[in-house]
Amino acid sequence: MRHRKAGLKLNRTSSHRDAMFRNMVTSLFKYERIRTTDTKAKGLRRWADHLITLAKRGDLHARRQAFSIIREKDVVHKLFSKANERFGAMLGGYTRIVKLGRRPGDAAFVSMIELVTPEKSKKKKTKAKKSPAVKKKQVAVEKAKPEKKEEKLIEKIAEEKSAKSEEDTDKKPDKMELSAESEETPPEENKAEDDIENTEPEK
Repeated sequence: MRHRKAGLKLNRTSSHRDAMFRNMVTSLFKYERIRTTDTKAKGLRRWADHLITLAKRGDLHARRQAFSIIREKDVVHKLFSKANERFGAMLGGYTRIVKLGRRPGDAAFVSMIELVTPEKSKKKKTKAKKSPAVKKKQVAVEKAKPEKKEEKLIEKIAEEKSAKSEEDTDKKPDKMELSAESEETPPEENKAEDDIENTEPEK
């Protein structure tokens, strides 16, 4: 019986299997998605989750453990620099397996394994349900709104008319002032009359 024997054999020796998964996990972190068979993708998921957990820890010992699996320095530096930023809020489920169908040559089930990028959750605004009494009040207020608008328009028109009438009264001089001015003779005419009287010859 195969009790306490975790992992897939995949018809390979342990050294061959370890080397294969090392290459695959390096490619996964380098390109962020790869295509492989279903069974290999399920085996690769364990390796990828373990390495992301090490990267989130981020200390020197974790980095050395990652170097023992991934043999490319650039990939390890990329993983450790972005792990907390990308997977910090997640507690697992760092990879996604998408089934693509069968392979043309041997009809093996093919799937794509990729790293998950968590989406920022947008809070939806929940509208509070209104009681029927409140709805009736709102309908009454909406009906009264156009009447208020008409009243405001009438007030504006009345204000404009009063302003125009005030302007007209300012421009037109009073009739009483005009009559008083016409009755008074200008001082120049009075002076001319006095000169004429003085120039008359004495008899």
